[in-house]
Amino acid sequence: MKKSVLLILFSIFMMSCGTSRSAKKYTYKKPSTTNKSANLKKLNSSYSGNVSGTRASILDNAENYLGTPYKYAGNTPAGFDCSGLVCKVFDEEKIQMPRRSSDQAKQGRSINVSEARPGDLLFFATAGGSAVTHVGIVHDILNSGEVTFIHASTSKGVIISSLNEAYWNKAFLFARSVL
Repeated sequence: MKKSVLLILFSIFMMSCGTSRSAKKYTYKKPSTTNKSANLKKLNSSYSGNVSGTRASILDNAENYLGTPYKYAGNTPAGFDCSGLVCKVFDEEKIQMPRRSSDQAKQGRSINVSEARPGDLLFFATAGGSAVTHVGIVHDILNSGEVTFIHASTSKGVIISSLNEAYWNKAFLFARSVL
C-alpha cells in the first residue's frame, strides 16, 4: 500500500512541472556594453517602464507571495510549486491557466525575451535538455536590459531571480505573453 501511494505521488510530481514534448531553445545573453544602447532602444520600444492595469495587478498578486515556501503540487498561500504560483496569481485576475508548466507554455503568444514586459511568462528546462520544467513571471526589465522574474524555487520558495544568473540563463527556453 505504501509503495502504491509513493508511486502515485512520484508520478504526480514528475507531471506537475514537466512535459514529454520538446520546446524550441532560445538563448538570452546579458547585453554587451558595445550593444547596450541598441538593446535598450529595442527594449524601450516595447516597454516604457510603467506597469498598469492587469499587468500591475498580476505583479502585486505575485509579490504578495514572496517568501511563501515551496510545496510540491502546491497552489495555495501555504505553499507553491512554479506552475501553481502562476495559476494562483493569474486566477486572482480571472485569467484561467492550465496547471502544468508544459501546458502553460502553450498559452498566449510567443514573444522574444527582448519584448517581454512585467506579467509575461518565462519558461525553463531546469533538468537539462529542451523540455519545459519550470515557469516564472516577468517582474521587471531593468535599464541594463536585465530581466527579473518571480517564481517558486524548490530551495527558497517564492523569490525574485534574474535571467543574468548563470543557472537561469542556461536553463531559459522562451517567453510567452498571455496578457
